[in-house]
Amino acid sequence: MRGIALVLGLGLAAPAFGQGFVDAQGGVIRWLDTLTGRTGDIELARGQSATNGRLTIQLDACRYIEDNPAAEAEAHLTILDSSREGPVFSGWMIASSPALSAMDHPRYDVWVLRCVVPGYTPPETEESPEEETGDGSAE
Repeated sequence: MRGIALVLGLGLAAPAFGQGFVDAQGGVIRWLDTLTGRTGDIELARGQSATNGRLTIQLDACRYIEDNPAAEAEAHLTILDSSREGPVFSGWMIASSPALSAMDHPRYDVWVLRCVVPGYTPPETEESPEEETGDGSAE
């Protein structure tokens, strides 16, 4: 019975996996300091990092569905906290399902908004926060 359910579940998900993904040159990440309430959006090029508070967020890759850049974005992030050894997060985050692969941190939340796609302007669906960039440094 489990085997049948697994096959049916994979069959229903197959169309999403069949769509081609395109690598983007950059992405837009949103961060939140839950202690102070400060938030901001960071646009990063692939391989670039930015520091906000104790976090350094590096965008390793961003990709989107070829036929519909508004539909989905996936970004591979490496996130460091200056008060800890090693990354506090390293992996893929999915814009439409941020809880699926979330960073587990007691103070900060980070999630992917979209990839940067030449010639594409995303619709304004939500009010953008006033940009707070911590110390504002970018590498």
